[in-house]
Amino acid sequence: MNDFIDLILHTDEKLLDLVTNYGTYTYVILFAIIFCETGLVFFPFLPGDALLFAAGIMAATGALNVFILAGVLIAAAILGNTSNYFIGRYASQYFLKIKNQLFHKYLNQANDFYQEHGGKAIVISRFFPIVRTYVPFVAGVTKMDAATYTLYNVFGGIFWVVLFVFGGYFLGNIPWAKENFSMMMVILLFLTIIPFLISSFKALRKRMSV
Repeated sequence: MNDFIDLILHTDEKLLDLVTNYGTYTYVILFAIIFCETGLVFFPFLPGDALLFAAGIMAATGALNVFILAGVLIAAAILGNTSNYFIGRYASQYFLKIKNQLFHKYLNQANDFYQEHGGKAIVISRFFPIVRTYVPFVAGVTKMDAATYTLYNVFGGIFWVVLFVFGGYFLGNIPWAKENFSMMMVILLFLTIIPFLISSFKALRKRMSV
């Protein structure tokens, strides 16, 4: 847990170590982290927003090429979600075998939701830690149309990476941002978690009022 917190709060130092020790292989390492965070349901705890933002700031120093960085991370984000989607589709055959009426009731509700709001969920979930790891998986389980899923997946992946990487890149040229990186990471973490907490609270409140 301490290592995870240290990674969030000192991502700039960790990235500097990566660049110093691995050079151009840093792109491969960052690709692997974002791919696992978005593509494997067991790794929702990996840094996503913070890592993209920190990588952008690192690129502002000239240590990384921002355009290569953005391209690599966009590929990781899109391929990760694609992998997660097809894992969900494969797993769906096992979920269908579960003999529990309540489970299938929720599964049907999830299916209806993805049929109506799946596209928006794919894009918006990109900005919610943990949630973005599971939304593609559930989309696969509910067998959301693959072509529609791919369209929103590509758009969401590009928008997410460009926003955070280039946001970090441009802020990285501001002295105050460089000097207060840890504070910015904490603020970014809360800004990405708060909307999720608010939406969860509203959903819970609505559920309790029914």
